[in-house]
Amino acid sequence: MTNRRTFIKSAAGLGASLSLFANFKARAQERPAPRRPLILCSRGEEWAEKVLQPGWDVLEAGGDILDAVEKSAQVTELDPEDQSVGYGGLPNENGVVQLDASFMDGRTHNCGSVGALENIKTPSSVARLVMERTDHIHLVGEGARQFARAHGFKEENLLTDKSRKMWLRWKENLSDKDDWLPPKDGNYDLDKRPTGTINILALDSKGDLAGCTTTSGLFGKLPGRIGDSPIIGAGLYVDNEVGAAGATGRGEEILRTCGSFFVVEQMRAGKSPREACQALCERIVKINGGPDKVDFNDKIVAINKNGEAGCFAIRGPKNKPPEAAIITAAGIEIIKGSYLIET
Repeated sequence: MTNRRTFIKSAAGLGASLSLFANFKARAQERPAPRRPLILCSRGEEWAEKVLQPGWDVLEAGGDILDAVEKSAQVTELDPEDQSVGYGGLPNENGVVQLDASFMDGRTHNCGSVGALENIKTPSSVARLVMERTDHIHLVGEGARQFARAHGFKEENLLTDKSRKMWLRWKENLSDKDDWLPPKDGNYDLDKRPTGTINILALDSKGDLAGCTTTSGLFGKLPGRIGDSPIIGAGLYVDNEVGAAGATGRGEEILRTCGSFFVVEQMRAGKSPREACQALCERIVKINGGPDKVDFNDKIVAINKNGEAGCFAIRGPKNKPPEAAIITAAGIEIIKGSYLIET
């Protein structure tokens, strides 16, 4: 026989269980259904369809996630009008285009990268081959070029006329104490040194993740300079259990914070992609001594295992938030982020 005390205790336990179930159900309803497959690029509306659709076509046809990422990364690399990546990229101090790229497969944690690669239009493809065909992770300079040639890549001059003229104007205006004379029309903004990078992050229908970061680096950089883009854990990191992250902007700051790895670990601890990207921006500002000491910018993008996406940046105008773009079965969506420091 059940006495009154036992009944009350059992009823209280049942009530607690029902309460916990209700809370769990409420949390489950708050969490959006997984969006798989998904591809993200670190650019906004202008580039979204051009970059994302080729990779999406690969996934829709049942292709491998690495092929999808590579296909999307090649769009900007092969476009001579884009001065930040691949062909027509921003040259270094000597007027030579040196490219960096990294590739990572979340299923295996395998990764590959190239740095200071010359004369090859698609460094993302070379980085993937380093990952798949060697037991190394990083090849640079002449070694990276020879590796690309051995795998059939055609050597070409990457400096387009548009990029050459931009480099020449930069040289002519760099100092008023040298022998270079600026052009008479002289309409060139020297306060901003252009940078250029693109991140591609993908999640397939099985929940597997992969990513690529590709760049021509900082305009006018010292020959041989390597930024964060080809460094695994800095410009790119992918973990199949958690998510993926990539960075653009001032690479030195991403390098010294292990930026993309930091973002993935923030997501592992429970933060959303946007919150994790913000956490890295806050860390970078803090180690530089606060907002008044920050005269550079970084933008971070991320996706998680559930198909959520986010971005965040350090600086920018209030009316122009940082953007990323994703493509899913529902179509293309522009992801709006925010800034820590309004300019």
